[in-house]
Amino acid sequence: LNQLIIFIIASNLSINSTSLSLRLSDRNKNQMMKTKTRLILVLSIALIAAIRNQHHCHAKEENEEEATIHPADEEDHPDPNEEHYEGMIYVGRLHEDGMTRVGWHEPNGIKYIFGTGFDDSHKEIEEKDLHHDHFGPDIHHDIADRAHGLKTEIIEKLHRKVNPDGPKPFGWVDTHPLDGGVVPPKVVHVEPFFLDSTLVTNKQFGKFVRATYYETEAEKFGWSFVLVSFLPKSETGEVDVDPEAEHWVAVDGAYWRAPEGPGSTYKFRENHPVVHVSHRDAAEYCTWVGKRIPGEWEWEAAARAGHYGPKNRTLFSWGDDDSDEVASKYANYWQGDFPWNNNASDGWRGTNPVRAYPPNKFGFYDMIGNVWEWMRGGKHKARIIRGGSYVDSLDGSFNHAATLGARATVHATTSAGNIGFRCAKAANRKTEWHWVYEGEEGVHNLEMEDADGTRNTIGQTKGKGDEPWILDEDEDEFEDTKFFDQEEPTRRGRRKKKVVKERVRYSDEL
Repeated sequence: LNQLIIFIIASNLSINSTSLSLRLSDRNKNQMMKTKTRLILVLSIALIAAIRNQHHCHAKEENEEEATIHPADEEDHPDPNEEHYEGMIYVGRLHEDGMTRVGWHEPNGIKYIFGTGFDDSHKEIEEKDLHHDHFGPDIHHDIADRAHGLKTEIIEKLHRKVNPDGPKPFGWVDTHPLDGGVVPPKVVHVEPFFLDSTLVTNKQFGKFVRATYYETEAEKFGWSFVLVSFLPKSETGEVDVDPEAEHWVAVDGAYWRAPEGPGSTYKFRENHPVVHVSHRDAAEYCTWVGKRIPGEWEWEAAARAGHYGPKNRTLFSWGDDDSDEVASKYANYWQGDFPWNNNASDGWRGTNPVRAYPPNKFGFYDMIGNVWEWMRGGKHKARIIRGGSYVDSLDGSFNHAATLGARATVHATTSAGNIGFRCAKAANRKTEWHWVYEGEEGVHNLEMEDADGTRNTIGQTKGKGDEPWILDEDEDEFEDTKFFDQEEPTRRGRRKKKVVKERVRYSDEL
């Protein structure tokens, strides 16, 4: 700026001295004066622009001091070793001592081989099990599915059948005929998380119902599926059954308080896993306790408990021994002729208390057998369940093979006497921020509509109540300036606010 002022003064003196030293005619003098005037005007405009630019730079520096999130103000990643939740176990990468959790400053998730246990490393077991008829009438008997329809309901009008010879639907995965696990096995990665060590019990679910007056979907429908051998003999005549799982009977009045229908009770089974709950029922409970339903990648990472393969990968949580003498000490599964005779050598004919068997290496109970568990993901017509139940076999000779890879899909509204759940919670991470412009707080939110018409907004941004609106005259400090934003020029001069950026995981779990 100082150099520009000196240049204007020097130019003025130079023009004056030149006009005095030369004896010019009046006409030439007039042209010289016009040129002088134009030059002074141009230089004056440049001087004014330089002054305004200097003022803008000072204002920009002041705004940056107010608006910029300084490194000292940013919160650091929380220490995962200081995070604990009652009844939950941390699943994530540990240091060599096997106890200290790896922090967020380096990769601390888990990679493992996900999928069926009947892969190339278990060819001997697979060959032995293939001698059984896995495609007979009992293949679907361990899971009743409300989508299959009953004799008194016409479900096909609502759900069209998929042609098995035609194109595969979106999210299709191939599964093994023994345990229903995903084939071929693949390497997956999960971020650190917490998972309930036990299934949610009748006692815990009862507290939720009494506190919220919640009504399960089995109560709304008025019926739920019960295994035929659990019914009184007087009720085994004309009954409605699932056409694809004929040993599961639709019993009027069956729900979580009356697991076998009217006259039965959950009393004296308060520490057993709650059953006759749908996917929505499970999600509502987990939300109430500040948790969520686990993803199946998370669930299997917890179930395998460090046996992530390929050298130490096993079929069961206790190893590969599928003899009843050994397995009956670790899991609740069907032993006898299904569905009428269960010799209960493991101690239980139906469900068992959640801590009746030893936990796996990480401390999780009932990861095989007892009841199937609802998973996050899938679709409304095909929600994922994992783990097998008390009606399954070890070798897959009837129903599913109750292995660590056991997997199935059922309609989201299905409720039965062998489906329960447990909850998960993501580990705390550093809070990330971005800008939201005034008037655009909810413009980019995606809304999903459930089957009952409820609209849920996805990707909402949460702002801190004390964060002020700031006039946007600067470049966005949170975005990569190498890429041109077509909307950015229209946002100049508008107010913006710092908000918490939601962490979204795009899952391919079905």
